[in-house]
Amino acid sequence: MIIRIFTLLSILLSVTSVWAQTKVVKTEIGYQLMRDGKPYYVKGLGGEVNFDKMVEVGANSLRTWGVDDAQHVLDEAHKRGLTVMLGLWLQHERHGFDYDNTEKVLGQLNHFKRIVDKFKNHPALLLWGVGNELDLNYSNPNCWNAVQDIAKYIHQVDPNHPTSTVTAGLDSLEVAHILKRCPDIDIYCINTYGDIANVPSNISKFGWKGPYMITEWGPNGYWESPKTLWGVSIEQTSTEKRNVYSERYKKYIEPNKNYCLGSYAFLWGAKQEYTETWFGLFSKDNKMTEPIDAIQEVFTEKQISNPAPTIKSFVLNNQSTSDNIVLKAEGKNQAAFTVDLPKNMGSAKYNWRIIQESTDKKSGGDREEEATEISGLIKNGRSNAITFMAPKNPGQYRLFVSALYNDKLAYANIPFQVIARDENEKQAKAVQFKYVDMKSFDQ
Repeated sequence: MIIRIFTLLSILLSVTSVWAQTKVVKTEIGYQLMRDGKPYYVKGLGGEVNFDKMVEVGANSLRTWGVDDAQHVLDEAHKRGLTVMLGLWLQHERHGFDYDNTEKVLGQLNHFKRIVDKFKNHPALLLWGVGNELDLNYSNPNCWNAVQDIAKYIHQVDPNHPTSTVTAGLDSLEVAHILKRCPDIDIYCINTYGDIANVPSNISKFGWKGPYMITEWGPNGYWESPKTLWGVSIEQTSTEKRNVYSERYKKYIEPNKNYCLGSYAFLWGAKQEYTETWFGLFSKDNKMTEPIDAIQEVFTEKQISNPAPTIKSFVLNNQSTSDNIVLKAEGKNQAAFTVDLPKNMGSAKYNWRIIQESTDKKSGGDREEEATEISGLIKNGRSNAITFMAPKNPGQYRLFVSALYNDKLAYANIPFQVIARDENEKQAKAVQFKYVDMKSFDQ
């Protein structure tokens, strides 16, 4: 009886192991990811929330950056037939970690050995992400030796899941380091935004002949966007981002399937990073935003039946985002936000806010404090056209607006600068502009 139970248990464990097996296979024309013995192309999302909606938009995988909530994420993913690129968050030199300190490096290795041992047989595990953007603002290439030590251990104890490491963009020096120092890395992973068009040609030119993945992609980053005269980055509107997600997937990800094994769109969630809307595919109150429509369409290859609003125009005193708008303190102003609604049915719900330019801007996705909202300045903030008073304190601000329809948001913001009024200048005459007829804008 004991022998029968042991045999049955062995069979069950063997089946689970085979079911969860992921392999990178060399083909005549490149590489193929195989999952449970079948071709598996990653249509992924970077984030650990809204699992049901991941399935709705056609995703088959999700990416994490760390393991703090790994058990829950893996379990929830498995319930829905999703796989997980499980990120092992290695410490960064820019945060003070010293990769010449052998004791600390060994401690980190031993920590991740325990993590690998714990999760290597989970049926939702797809691959390991050993480190994320260790090359960002770094000087010590010994970090790649630490990546290799972990990847080597994974290969020793887990033959069923490939290893990867992720760089910030694509640079020939990092490719050379990884080729030389990390022979146990199976898949090169790149986080890339505005430079995504150059990845397919550069990765082989820089020397990487193996498979790769795009593990973060989306709108242009704030570091590569146009700036105002006072030096703040101009954010793309949700409609511009929608177009970017669609175009970049169709042009630079999917056509390169022979070597690009898939991707993870960024960010499946909400996050303050430069602004509160720059990268998040959800709003702070967890509303889906317009760019998700593009992701769903490219993942499912089907047209959206309940699309978000599309932005037609957004002006502040008849000026647009790129006009370097300067307002007088406590002066009166007008703004209008015009959207197209699907099938022109019903009406949208509008929301306007004035937010002080963030003073807590970091790099590499480090946690930032939310920017300060300035309340009490907007009149009739539920309409698509408003009047508002400029803040009384000189400085840098943004006018944010959103339109909610089909339970999805279109959004945009315009940066503006406030300067002090002359002492003799009356408040009512603080700003001169052409009158905007509120009735002329579609609801």
